[in-house]
Amino acid sequence: MIKAVIFDMDGVLIDAKDWHYEALNRALRLFGMEISRSDHLTTFDGLPTRRKLEMLTVTENLPEGLHRFLNDLKQVYTLELVSSRCRPTFAHEFALARLKARGVKLAVASNSVRNSVVSMMDRANLTRHLDLMLSNEDVSRAKPDPEIYRTAMERLGVSPQEALIVEDNEHGIMAARASGGHLLVVQTPADVTLSNIDRRIAEIEAA
Repeated sequence: MIKAVIFDMDGVLIDAKDWHYEALNRALRLFGMEISRSDHLTTFDGLPTRRKLEMLTVTENLPEGLHRFLNDLKQVYTLELVSSRCRPTFAHEFALARLKARGVKLAVASNSVRNSVVSMMDRANLTRHLDLMLSNEDVSRAKPDPEIYRTAMERLGVSPQEALIVEDNEHGIMAARASGGHLLVVQTPADVTLSNIDRRIAEIEAA
């Protein structure tokens, strides 16, 4: 029986992939660098900013001494975009409210920093439905490592067989599968509906 649903955030509850892309490139352009959209989607999608910067140091000789500055600046730019673009989505509010009313525990587990997670969940009007919010600052190893999902299950008091994870990208899917939890893969936030979640739960509980 599914007792908890754990959501990734970017690309699942918030259509924020382009925000992260825009914010990081805005910071990188100060030093004459830029990530292409194809690389963003195929290589960097779902990774925390610090990991992206480490990869750019290897592939593009980005000076390691710039990592902290670029990471901090990227977060500032991201929050500017969140303030202007992040809005509630009725389908998500409805889904989380109905699941919560049934006694299902709800969490967000994101590779974003804590400030971004809190800001986006507040602006999306979803914080009140959540039992737990985890960011990459709450674990030692970000996705694709399963630590964040295992931590969420432990704090929610559920086993992997009692948890459904909603993910959209390769790194998150790898983390979800490695955690032992059940998985619902979505393509966009528009796929995160109560009917799709209920359909997946029914499949799991019927197996």
